[in-house]
Amino acid sequence: MTNDDLVLTVRPDLTDEALNELFTAAWPDHRTTAFEPLLARSLTWVALHRAGRLVGYVNVVGDGGAHAFVLDTTVHPDERRTGLGVRLVRAAAEEAQTLGAHWLHVDYEPELEAFYARCGFRPTAAGLMRL
Repeated sequence: MTNDDLVLTVRPDLTDEALNELFTAAWPDHRTTAFEPLLARSLTWVALHRAGRLVGYVNVVGDGGAHAFVLDTTVHPDERRTGLGVRLVRAAAEEAQTLGAHWLHVDYEPELEAFYARCGFRPTAAGLMRL
């Protein structure tokens, strides 16, 4: 597969069906979700389509000011390890900056540290509370 047939889009119309199909393929424990309410509260999102099929997605939420947060970085398993995730996150970062964010945050598991470093993030001390 080449990147020539990929289409990257900022804030495209996405259906619950397409997002749930991607998430089910990518995340074994995924449960069908209604994404419309989530996207309605998002600062932005970025999607990658190949031949009309959703193969990548990342969401960005914001605090209405300087801070934005990357959520749900997802690449279809058939498309992983090809640079698409980095491409998604970098496009999301660029769009968040255009929309006024000065800081972009992300939480991730330790095994994803190298991936997010390639995206341009650096580790920081942070706190987390499970609710």
